[in-house]
Amino acid sequence: MLKQNRDPGKILIIGSGVGGLTAGIILAKLGHSVTIVEKNAGAGGLMRGYRRRGFDCPVGVHYLGSLASGQPLRRLWDYLGVTGNIPLERMGTAGPIDRYIFDDFHFDLPEGLPAFAENLMRAFPGESKQITAVTRQLREVSDSFARLDMLLSPEGVPVSVESFSSMGEHLVRLGCSERLKSVLGVPSTLIGLSLQECPLFYYYLVLSSYLLSSWRLRGDSLRMAEAFVGRFRKLGGQLVVADGVERILTEPGRITGGRLHSGREIDADTIIAAVHPQNITPMLPADVLRSDQAERIDRLENTKGLFVVTLAVDGSAHETLPYNLFRLHPEADGSLARGSFHQIREGSQPGTHLLTMMATSGIEEWHPWERTRSGQRGEDYEQEKRNRAGAFIAEATALFGPLKGKQIVDIYTPLTIRDWVGSPGGSAYGIRRSSSQLMKTAFLSRPALKGLFFAGQNILAPGIMGTTLGAFQVIRRIIGQERFSREVLEELR
Repeated sequence: MLKQNRDPGKILIIGSGVGGLTAGIILAKLGHSVTIVEKNAGAGGLMRGYRRRGFDCPVGVHYLGSLASGQPLRRLWDYLGVTGNIPLERMGTAGPIDRYIFDDFHFDLPEGLPAFAENLMRAFPGESKQITAVTRQLREVSDSFARLDMLLSPEGVPVSVESFSSMGEHLVRLGCSERLKSVLGVPSTLIGLSLQECPLFYYYLVLSSYLLSSWRLRGDSLRMAEAFVGRFRKLGGQLVVADGVERILTEPGRITGGRLHSGREIDADTIIAAVHPQNITPMLPADVLRSDQAERIDRLENTKGLFVVTLAVDGSAHETLPYNLFRLHPEADGSLARGSFHQIREGSQPGTHLLTMMATSGIEEWHPWERTRSGQRGEDYEQEKRNRAGAFIAEATALFGPLKGKQIVDIYTPLTIRDWVGSPGGSAYGIRRSSSQLMKTAFLSRPALKGLFFAGQNILAPGIMGTTLGAFQVIRRIIGQERFSREVLEELR
């Protein structure tokens, strides 16, 4: 049972990504003393874009869901006070959100559950029974999600054991064809999972978020991070950058603060670790966690990383795409082990557009350079990146025709992500929230030590939506249900 009206005292947050800044804004808004510590020179984590050759490039935010007026993420952002400072453009208003291109057919994902069901029925007329079953469950989760039941209800969303079973196995039980499973398999890849390992509930949560409405950043890709940072500071929060936490300080049974790499110590009664749990255990004294707790954290399996290529192309020859394009190569069982994502949007330089291409990539593919750091990997690494980028460019040429005026703006790998945000193995989506591992992650919702809480994409679900919801839930655990209901939920209702 949640304690009522707990006073968290001074608060230290480790990590300034979406989870850390969201938690910081809420607590600062509630009048608490909050300090966020970020090891990098720029705050924002994976939501912070960067500039290369004069172009603004996104890192971890390529599109977002449910941001129309009254929809879940919009309500949360409105509460945080950041919505008006994040430049967005809506997708799917005159066509699809996503286009899935297979070898012999394509499928358009539209906005709205009714249109999605209609497109499925049109593409697979012989599988109406299966489609009806899937869309019925999708509507149940979507309605609950749209109401923000995960926050507004003290019990959260009531889910059955079946909700955490594999979506892939569920589609097999329904008797879906391999082709239908391939189409339905794409949403699970947005949280780094295959259809076979993705729990039903997470699958429907991700898909319903984008069906409500889909958006992408417009213009400067740094603006989103700046909106969160600016709001946090305006509320009186303190932000320390370029000086990460080296040691979490404790007394028997409780947190007392953190020591930074610079030697500075920050007193704290509560620490929110908005970074991967595997990065926190080395910061703790050896005898603080029980051996079984430390072992559970160490054994957590993570999602893979990404290989990403950003090209500048001639804007007069290549129109921006108002949707995302997925080039997919399903296996014999319908699973999507291989595939790539493409997005063409306006560039920050006149007369150019940016083509972003990405695919899943494990850190083991970059084994020769695992013990090196960014900027120190040598010409062999750069050549390997260019070779792999060449395959991406060839596929993009097949999709879009000759890429006029193309120039490579940047290429990054799982090693880049690892070095930037400290994600183990360069994981892009953190802990693997698979059906087989879901129960093993439940302990992360409970304080490992009095005053120590986990947040970020690893606590509930990856992505902006999952991370934001997770941050609100962490605040509920910290301040208690009664105060959370009175001071947070009343404004959200």
